Amino acid sequence: MAVILILDDKSTNRNIYSRLAQKIEDGAVVHAFASPVEALEWLQGNAPDLIVTDFRMPGMDGAEFTKHVRASTNGIDVPIIVITAYDDRAFRLRALEAGATDFLRSPVDHYEFVTRARNLLKLQRQQQQIKGRAQALEQQLRISERSQEELVRSSREALAQVIDTVPALISAADKDSRIVFVNAHFADFVNSTPESLTGKLLSDVLRSNKPEFSRQVHRSIVTDQRSSVSFEESVTDPAGAQRVFLTTKTSMRAFSGTETSVLTTSVDITERKQAESTLRHIALHDTLTDLPNRRMLYDWIQQELSSAQTQFAILLIDLDRFKAVNDAFGHAGGDRMLQLVTSRLLGTVSSDDLVARMSGDEFVVVQANIKSPDGAEDLARKIINSLSAPFLLEETEIRIGCTIGITLAPRDSQDAEKLLRYADLSMYRAKAEGRNTLRFYSSEMDSISWNNIGLETDLRKAVVQEQFELHYQPQINLETGSIAGAEALLRWNRPEFGLTAPNAFIDIAEETGLINEIGAWVLKQACAQAVAWQSLGHGPIGISVNLSPVQFLRQDIVQLVDDALKVTGLNPEFLELELTEGSLLKDVERTKEVLQRLKKIGVRIAIDDFGVGFSSLSYLKNFAVDTLKIDRSFISSLLAGSRDEAIVRTIISLAQSLELKVVAEGVETNPQLACLLNYDCDEAQGYLFSRPVPSDVFETLLRENPRYLLPKQNVTPKKVHSS
Repeated sequence: MAVILILDDKSTNRNIYSRLAQKIEDGAVVHAFASPVEALEWLQGNAPDLIVTDFRMPGMDGAEFTKHVRASTNGIDVPIIVITAYDDRAFRLRALEAGATDFLRSPVDHYEFVTRARNLLKLQRQQQQIKGRAQALEQQLRISERSQEELVRSSREALAQVIDTVPALISAADKDSRIVFVNAHFADFVNSTPESLTGKLLSDVLRSNKPEFSRQVHRSIVTDQRSSVSFEESVTDPAGAQRVFLTTKTSMRAFSGTETSVLTTSVDITERKQAESTLRHIALHDTLTDLPNRRMLYDWIQQELSSAQTQFAILLIDLDRFKAVNDAFGHAGGDRMLQLVTSRLLGTVSSDDLVARMSGDEFVVVQANIKSPDGAEDLARKIINSLSAPFLLEETEIRIGCTIGITLAPRDSQDAEKLLRYADLSMYRAKAEGRNTLRFYSSEMDSISWNNIGLETDLRKAVVQEQFELHYQPQINLETGSIAGAEALLRWNRPEFGLTAPNAFIDIAEETGLINEIGAWVLKQACAQAVAWQSLGHGPIGISVNLSPVQFLRQDIVQLVDDALKVTGLNPEFLELELTEGSLLKDVERTKEVLQRLKKIGVRIAIDDFGVGFSSLSYLKNFAVDTLKIDRSFISSLLAGSRDEAIVRTIISLAQSLELKVVAEGVETNPQLACLLNYDCDEAQGYLFSRPVPSDVFETLLRENPRYLLPKQNVTPKKVHSS
């Protein structure tokens, strides 16, 4: 049962090392201390089998503590593992000179901790076994009646038999490093015999990669500067293969009279080192593409930042249509596409650049030693061109493309995390401005990002505190000149900012999912308002409500509409739901099914901003819609004989042939209205009639019951009140 001493001034580390130590072997007893002084006091009355200590501690560091341990009776031969975050050779030498046996780099790899500790315990027990048996033999020599010569001969033979059973390279050498004894395992390793190796220099027999260090350790033990030293070394076997050994050199003064000799024990840890190398590779690389992962990318950027006077670029690459590949070919096809993208990236960058996979369909290229931003832009355009070319996946030609955000170091920042965030911000800006392109980071992007965070926080408060209100814009029947209905338009009465239109916050609402709560409130509020106006005797006023694509696709919109109608009591025929063309086409089959269910309820469906999206006749044919709303971009420059006039005329003609109602948005001038009248447009809305107004102002309009005398061309429209 192993007794293990843990020393670390941090409680978290003590707990971790204690749990790991208990995994070394069943029944292991762990004594953990935060203070070196307390640990040394405990050591006076106890004999541990292994000591694990942190290097950096207040008052007494790991090297000084190790020195005190070696000076104590119970710590002279105990293996000591020093854990340090320092990679400086000077710290290691201090610990070695104090008597450290082995090192671990903080933060420690759990597998490496357990494996190294287990090997050291095994080696310690082997040495104790050897020493114990040697001492027993020595005692036997003292009490035996046989002659001294016979005792010496028999004890050596017995000791040799014991040592020969140990699966390690064991040798004893005199003060000049000449071999006095080797075990059978050692002789077999070098294809020789113990007798023929006696008298040879140990360094001539074992071809180590650390011959000078080994000689220094040997001298320090012979001169009593050190009692025991452990280190790793690589040894070439007779076949030319490299084997890694954990070697421990220990003083043998007690077994050889007055002259000190050195016992060397080397345990083969080649397989363990290979396993460590494999684990290290797995920890730093993406398993699918074998590219460096986020952790290795971060370390690489830190290394580049530490290089003096070097400028480099970080290119964050996001694939544009990767989700469509996953949907069509499944995750296995998506994985294959990522591997194909990896090959193209590696074939595009130089050997000095690093290509890493961040996550999902995001890759990062660290372009080293650039002279100007032009170099980063040139590489980005090469990558865009490379990934825009078709891929062959399962005998199908696929095109995806990519969007790239670029940040420059150290110009933009000297912090790795900030640089990656800046590259991410610039990539999203590029996506917003049109995919398959690139954008460099600018400080305004960071400001926008922080503003969005503040906006999201305020928006969540707005939902809880009911800071929203609806304004209503009249929709005018162009045949009678009367108000036929109203479009409900959301406004946010944002504290310290005042009344805020949706274009300032709707994107954040959709990204965060808050649009679902907001949209449900708008629907119910608008239906209730329509019922209130009708109850005052203002006639069958219809109400139009815009549905966000996110709301339409993610919520059970049919149930939501049905609940709103039932709660408010609005007749379904007076509710019109406005959808954009893009939201209709994201999932065609589901859209058809949802629209059919909405039509069964009895509500009307309008396509908003018609003409600026896909404008496909196929969806007009297949989807159950009632109204086309001509986008204001066509109305704003509507003049007789213009291209927009021809487009508007075509849309109205198309709607009439499909028996759909047409509503023109953004009507602001008399000539625009005149053109619409000439083509028998059904309804219109815009500033020419009224801006969006609060419910009480709209109610005043209904009460006044205006009629718009609609002119032929070049006649000013007049509004009169009914008698």
